[in-house]
Amino acid sequence: MKALVVITGRGLGGDAVIGMNIIKSLESKGFDCELALDSSAPGILFEKNGYSWYKISIPQAGGHAANKITTIKAGLKTIGAVFKCRNLIKKVKADIVVGVIGGGAVVGCLGAKLAKVPAVGVLSTPLDTKVCTKLNTCIVFPEAHMFRQSVIPENVYRSYFPVAPNILKGNKEIGLEKIKEHCRKEKEKNPNAIDFDENKKTILFSSGSTIFEKMAKAVSDYSKLTDKYNIILVGLPLKEEYYDWFDDESMIYLSYIDWIKDLYEIIDLAVLTDDGMMLQEAMVCNLPSIALLRVKYGRYHDMADVFEGAVFEANNDNLSNVIENVMNNLSEVKLKTKDYGEKIINSSENIANIILNEYKKSN
Repeated sequence: MKALVVITGRGLGGDAVIGMNIIKSLESKGFDCELALDSSAPGILFEKNGYSWYKISIPQAGGHAANKITTIKAGLKTIGAVFKCRNLIKKVKADIVVGVIGGGAVVGCLGAKLAKVPAVGVLSTPLDTKVCTKLNTCIVFPEAHMFRQSVIPENVYRSYFPVAPNILKGNKEIGLEKIKEHCRKEKEKNPNAIDFDENKKTILFSSGSTIFEKMAKAVSDYSKLTDKYNIILVGLPLKEEYYDWFDDESMIYLSYIDWIKDLYEIIDLAVLTDDGMMLQEAMVCNLPSIALLRVKYGRYHDMADVFEGAVFEANNDNLSNVIENVMNNLSEVKLKTKDYGEKIINSSENIANIILNEYKKSN
């Protein structure tokens, strides 16, 4: 059984993590997986995990922030991309295609249609939902409006994000060792750089693999308001100028890391965006979260409604108050995160089973 997995994005985090977790689950079912990324994607996550990939064109309209102009531009580029995808499907002799999010879903599903190969679209944005649900079996995530509809098409399944089961196998001691080593190195450059204090609660700030301006500003401002907590930031800034905001005398900036499961073992509260894999990883790890709103191009997904009582919303101007409110009710909030985590943890297995069933239908 061979699956071609077409994945949108840069291959760093977010969509790449979704793709990686689906691939791992498919491999556990006996699939041989081939990967396709956009030719401009550095693919660091896949490279670190020993995977190679085919380079094709995967245009993006901007996801939830897409407008008419970006959609038209992406649509024109998609025409050629679909034919290239069809050729790749035939080249690798794929038995089934899995299109992952946005352009990856659209190009994968349309390419599979031309190649007359079954496909499953993994959907999150308005455009991929509109296109792919008309083509083949699809799986919609909480960010997709269809996820919350009372009635959905027969060819569509609801699912939480495919969180890797090993996310629960983090090692607190390893995480602490890595953080302390980082702090020691920072102190060599700046004697006033802060240390990690194990007697304090710890707050993680992250907008995924990429640090967007609003998240960068939030952690910069908040870290200067109080020394009550350890403040940790992960990710790579979207713009070089953001580096100037990360003051090592008030926060710990870890940059891009590949040991997030160990870091989760140390964290008491996460300030994240209201989308993406990390929010649902947090639920699985019984980690209360605050969704900083409209960080990514003004998008809003209302994840506080999806994860009621476990995810809380904040803007930069009221973030400090929301943090204190959640910290004062951590025990109660953790009961809610535990409930959601138990539902999310089986998502990878369920997604792989849906794809396997589609394969079986055509063979």
